[in-house]
Parts: sequence; C-alpha cells; structure tokens
Amino acid sequence: MVRSKMAASVLKRCVTAAVKVKGLAHSFTARRRLLSAAYTDTKLWDEREKDPQNLAVLANLMDRTYDRNLPVSSLTISRFVDNISCREEVDQAEYYLYKFRHSPNFWYLRDWTIHTWIRQCLKYGARDKALHTLKNKIQYGIFPDDFTFNLLLDSYIKDEDFKSACSVVEEVMLQEAFDLPSTQILSLNALGCFLATRPQLSVSEERTMGASLLICGLKQDNTVGLSAQLLGNALLGKVEILKGIHAVFKGMPLSWVRGYLGRALAVMERVSAASGDIKLSKDTLDCVSHMLQELSSASDADSSGEESDGKENGKEEGVDEDDEAEKANLPHYVSRFRELSSQLESQGKVDPTSFQALVTMLGQQNLASAEEPDVEQYQSRLKAWEAEKRQLIQREKDLREKAEQERRERLAAKAAEQQA
Repeated sequence: MVRSKMAASVLKRCVTAAVKVKGLAHSFTARRRLLSAAYTDTKLWDEREKDPQNLAVLANLMDRTYDRNLPVSSLTISRFVDNISCREEVDQAEYYLYKFRHSPNFWYLRDWTIHTWIRQCLKYGARDKALHTLKNKIQYGIFPDDFTFNLLLDSYIKDEDFKSACSVVEEVMLQEAFDLPSTQILSLNALGCFLATRPQLSVSEERTMGASLLICGLKQDNTVGLSAQLLGNALLGKVEILKGIHAVFKGMPLSWVRGYLGRALAVMERVSAASGDIKLSKDTLDCVSHMLQELSSASDADSSGEESDGKENGKEEGVDEDDEAEKANLPHYVSRFRELSSQLESQGKVDPTSFQALVTMLGQQNLASAEEPDVEQYQSRLKAWEAEKRQLIQREKDLREKAEQERRERLAAKAAEQQA
C-alpha cells in the first residue's frame, strides 16, 4: 500500500519547488520557440509527383487480393494512404495498414508511406490515429524517421498536450532515435513541460519517464542534459528498489547492471568535479531528495511489516537476493546524496531555474540552428523517395506488360491448338 501511494505522489512532490519559480517558467513558456513554419511547411510534400487513385477501386483490389491469399504490393498501400482526402478515409487506411502488416509483404512498407500516414493524420484531424498506430507499431508497422517524429511531437507540444507528447517521446526512446539535436530539444521540452503539470504516475509510467529522460539526456552535455540524466537514473533507481532490476530493463533499451541510484549520484559527482558552467537544476535535486525520503520511509515500513506479519509480507515478485542487496545500499545512497548536494551548493553548481524553464531556453537558443540540416536532409530524402517510387512504378508497369504478353501468347497458342 505504501508503495502504490509513492508511485502516485512522488512526482507531484518533486515539482513543488518548481512552483516557487512559476512566474519565471511562465515567462519562458510564453516565448517558447518550437519548430518553425519553414520546418513544418507542407509545400515540399505537396509538390511531389501525384498518382491520383480512386480509393474505392483500390480497396476493392486489396480485398480481392487478400481473399485469394495473395500479397498486396507496397505501391498499392502507398497509393491508398497518399490519396486520403478526409477523416473517414483515415480510418479506412488504418484498417489496410493493419492488413498489410499481417501480410507476406509486411517487410516492404515504405518509409514514405509511414511519413505520408503521419502527415495525413495531422492534416485531417486524426492525430489520435497517428499516436495509436505508433504505440501499436508491431501491429501496424509504423516506425517513423526522425523528421516525421518531430512533426508529430511538435504538434502535440504546440497544443500543450504534453502527456501525448511524452507518449511520442517514449516511442522515440524505444527506437533509440534521439540522434537529431532537434529531436532531443523537442523531447526534453515535452518531458519538462509534462513534469511541470505535476502528474500522478504509476511505477510503470515512472520507469518510462526515467528511461526517456536518461537516454535523451545522455545526448546533451550541459545543465539540461545532466539534470535529465540525474532524474532519469533516480526514477529508474526507484523502480529498481521497489520491483527489482528485471522490472527496469525488461522491454527497454537499458542496462541490466544494478545500481541506478548509484549512477544518479555519479552524475552529481561528475558535475561537482567538472570545470565550466555546468550545473544541476534545484528542482531536479529536490525531486531526487523527495524520492529518496519516500523510498527510505517505504523501506522502514516494509521492515516493520515483516517483523509483525512474518511470512505474509514476503519478497516482491521477481526480486532476488542481488536486488535485496542493492536495496540494502539505500541508506548509503541517502547519506551520499546529502553530502553531494551540500557540496554542489557550496560550489555554486545548483541552478535555481526550473527544469522546465531550462529546456525552454535550450530550445530558444539551439533549435533554429538544428532545423537547417534537418530540412536539407528531408529535401534529399524526398528526392530519394521519389526516385525509388518511380522505379517501383516502372517495374510494376513492366511486370504487367510481361504478364499481358504471356496471356496473349497463351491465348494464341490455345487458339492455334483448337484450329489444329
């Protein structure tokens, strides 16, 4: 019972300090600069070569093909998605994406089809469909590239739907797709803004949040990145203490080596030893402090319960002896955290600015320069996609002509045979 209450309250308590700088955070939020109009502009996409199709004809073709247990081509599903013209047709396309994913040709879903699908969802007010197919990527085959991720992520952030934005960040994290600085900035912005809403999260959700903060934070060697690493490791350490290491890394691109709270402290040690202007945000340190306090309280409560109830309060399922040994390190972690916090404070390496304000400033300072190479790469990618598409169309045409020629030859041979 104590643990379930912890899961619901820890992040709510963590951001209490951020409320003290609420005015400052709002001033930065008001000037938040996300992806520019040039980045999100659909002009380049709209100018691509068109291949007008009747969706009813395409749907009938795919249905008949599947009924005959034959594979639908990647061009056919691409044409269907490309010719969506209303919200209702988005729903139809979702069905055929699912069917294609479960067909023999599932491997050949084209990158441009995935990009088009996300763009069409955004265009026709079906962003929920984009997120649904992304969250259920194994069922739909939706694995976007960095640029496409950014478009969806930016759309949610601009509408201040930070929970959904963090769901997109989770998928970026699971695909380990934090390569672009623009994706890193947008993801940290989403995470920072969501944390500032004081969400009540389950242990599972804290694991996801921790992994996203940690993996994205590792890409930024600055106050924002290190603060994200600190909080990410701490959240994962909390899950490790409560549920064991297997509950941390299972299904996640994370290390299976125990000691996430120790790694959180290692981030603090690194900042303390570093030269330059790198700091840790105060509200992040406060969050970790509250987390350690609650873990200590839960540990004390568990100890008391075991003494009074005997075997009824056994180990958490999946927790082994090594996990229990890691849990026994908690008093040391608490003591070391206090030492390092005092050390950082005396060194002037605690930034009073909230984490949310810091990620907002990071975007204002660096996002514009990060956009230019993205757009250039996107332009090149569009050209490559169009070239590949033309090749597929030509191959399709050649195969049809060949099939038609073979059909005529068979008919001619049959006619000659009948005459003979």
